[in-house]
Amino acid sequence: MDLYNYLRLIRRQWWIILITVMIALGVGAFVTVRAQPRYAATVTFFVTTATDRITDAYQGGLFLQQRVKSYADLLTSDRLAQAVASQNSVGMTADEIRGRVSTSTETGTVLLRATVVDSEPARALRLTEALSARFVDLVRQIETPSGGESPMVKIEVISGPRVGTAPVSPRPVRNLSLAALLGLVAGIAVSVLRSMIDTRMRDGRSLEQATGAPLLGEIPFEAAARIAPLIVGDAARSVRAEAIRKLRTNLRFVDVHEAARVIAVSSAMQGEGKTTTSCNLAIALAEAGWRVLLVDADLRRPKVSEYLGIESAVGLTDVLLGDVQVGDVVQPWGDRSLFVLPAGSTPPNPSELLGSKAMADVLALLRESADIVIIDTPPLLAVTDAVVVAVQADGALLVAQHGQTSMSQAAAAANALHAVSVRLLGCVLNMSRVTRTDSYQYEAYRVATTRVDKTVPGDRASTGGRAAVGQRAAVDPTQVLTRLPR
Repeated sequence: MDLYNYLRLIRRQWWIILITVMIALGVGAFVTVRAQPRYAATVTFFVTTATDRITDAYQGGLFLQQRVKSYADLLTSDRLAQAVASQNSVGMTADEIRGRVSTSTETGTVLLRATVVDSEPARALRLTEALSARFVDLVRQIETPSGGESPMVKIEVISGPRVGTAPVSPRPVRNLSLAALLGLVAGIAVSVLRSMIDTRMRDGRSLEQATGAPLLGEIPFEAAARIAPLIVGDAARSVRAEAIRKLRTNLRFVDVHEAARVIAVSSAMQGEGKTTTSCNLAIALAEAGWRVLLVDADLRRPKVSEYLGIESAVGLTDVLLGDVQVGDVVQPWGDRSLFVLPAGSTPPNPSELLGSKAMADVLALLRESADIVIIDTPPLLAVTDAVVVAVQADGALLVAQHGQTSMSQAAAAANALHAVSVRLLGCVLNMSRVTRTDSYQYEAYRVATTRVDKTVPGDRASTGGRAAVGQRAAVDPTQVLTRLPR
């Protein structure tokens, strides 16, 4: 994954980063508010030795710089802490004193600084005063040779002891800044980890890699599609309708040397939008002047008649059983050159019916009667019906839902088709996310004139509450196939 993909990932999952930053800021603010203020008292010592000559002074300076490092450890030693604790004015144990003392030195100098941090500024000052006094006495004792009168090294207090009026901790600005930074890093890490674990389809490139087939279209998500799934009326001038038209164009030119006239549309799992795609693709092809016949071969859960608002009591099942002729159940839809063969009654053995010789005969008849035949089939991973139909078609179109279909599911669906040598024409990513730039570009070229849609809303009685679109023309159903232009 390159830098561009990482940036796109962060932009897509910005809400995760925002949540982690807000949580980190909340924790940082809580800790800051609950923390007890602490004050620091400091004292600075100067380490010196007596010399008479410049050479001795130079050598003595090097000696003292090395000595200062030892004095820094002496300030936090048990001996000094016990000496300070013995004073009643402090009122703390040796371990408590050691935990409050810290030291620092400046490189190249003989300055030594001691800092005492305590929750009470007065106590911090008393501890610093006692510490500095006892430290000077302790160094004098250690540096005075046996039988000598004066020490080799002398410690002098040159600054302090003094205590600051402002607490050294907590520091709200520093704490909140650090919390925001940690939250940002954690959010980015969670986003990257989530993308590595999440194998669902997020873009067309992933779908192409999983299926090994070209991406023929990306149909954007529109909330209005739940109520009006077909690209008719006002929906015919939407971004979704334009995406269907792009799919129509790509599908017709996917292989100009071997055009597919009978196309099976399926998906890996149910609920990915294969039926809606089938209906809208058939409508778009009919709008372009093609003679289109839409067949509902999902005999288990037929939905085409529900979307189009047509009668579905008799259909493909009854034709395959020999109860009716195909010309008796094919129904024209709207004012376009679109005809529909509904599923009909639900059979006990749909796979056997769809793989029978009767089905092959029906497809041969429909192939001669229309320019393009679109077949809506069941999901590939649920049942074998779709594979049985796709084998008899010129090719298959695989629909996957953005953010729902996993790469393994898409790959398994493609493998199911390849296993029986089905020609996979391409794949479609349904309910994809449209960038604001693409939406603006379409709106800039959108036809502003109002056109009259001659399609009349159909009867709601058979739609199960869904807004049906389309009404059967007043023609004799037995003459449908013969009326199709040759």
